[in-house]
Amino acid sequence: MLSLPEIESSNSRIATTLPPGLIAVFVGATSGIGYYTLKQFVQHARQPRVYFVGRSQEAGDRIAAECQKLTPDGRVTFIQADTSLIRNVDHVCRIIKQSETTINLLFLTTGTLLSHTETPEGLHFATSVTYYSRTRFIQNLLPLLRPAPHLRRVVTVFGAGKEGAITTSDLQAWKVPMMSQRGHLSSMTTLSLEALANQAPEVSFVHDFPGLVKTNLARGGEGPAVFVLKQVFKVINPLLAMSNRECGERQTFVATSAQYPNKDALANGVPLPAGAAVARGTNGQSGSGVYSVDWDGTSSGPKVEALLSRYRQEGLVEKVWEHTTKEYERIAGLDSA
Repeated sequence: MLSLPEIESSNSRIATTLPPGLIAVFVGATSGIGYYTLKQFVQHARQPRVYFVGRSQEAGDRIAAECQKLTPDGRVTFIQADTSLIRNVDHVCRIIKQSETTINLLFLTTGTLLSHTETPEGLHFATSVTYYSRTRFIQNLLPLLRPAPHLRRVVTVFGAGKEGAITTSDLQAWKVPMMSQRGHLSSMTTLSLEALANQAPEVSFVHDFPGLVKTNLARGGEGPAVFVLKQVFKVINPLLAMSNRECGERQTFVATSAQYPNKDALANGVPLPAGAAVARGTNGQSGSGVYSVDWDGTSSGPKVEALLSRYRQEGLVEKVWEHTTKEYERIAGLDSA
């Protein structure tokens, strides 16, 4: 386990060990984990150029002004978009590509408990927000991440360590019980990162679990299961949830530390202290370039590694990726029809 002082020590060296002008994209940063991390990142980085994406223009304007004060020499830009729609994801990525030729960090936190609702593009809303749109951002922005001179990292915050059974006949998870969706989508997320890492070994990919944090995840959710979860959160959050600041510090560490290097072991982030080891990747090898990381910064462990190894042997990395790209192609066809 990495203690908060160890995390803070690493983050305090971002300004001196990483160059000024880091370019970062935060998706889902108008509340919760993305917002907490955005605030800590802009405080630690020198003259960053940050784009953050969210649904609420009002919240975006407020947060942009707040973060701009935290980094007077940096630049913080809000892009309003409903990222449950893949066409909107593509539009946001085009905006970013018009302004930047490289980016150093892509940080994704969009989520929802709203289930069994269909998007206008024919995707399961919960799966679109948590999986398809995030993966589309990664796919679209990978050409900007790969040539970046420093860092080159993707962090997607969801259910690392909670990888579970995948219903291969229902990858959109329409019929997957709500309490089983986290394991299903967590496995899809990690496997898709492995597929992307095969295309881009220059980039490090981290799927992490944030721990118990105060968020608006249950906002808009319906049904008895969501009602029960809301009541549970009301009771345990004040007792057990980490502070917003600690959440932001821990996620900033995951986003910037050399503990999670890319496969090529280059441009890896804030150097580790003497004696510290890089993380074990999802294939059980240290520094493999793809990581499933628990809330305390440690790798998810042998049980998850064994499950993912079985999925690889069964060809699920390829199957999940083929399914994902076919959905994007289908949606692209809707626009051209």
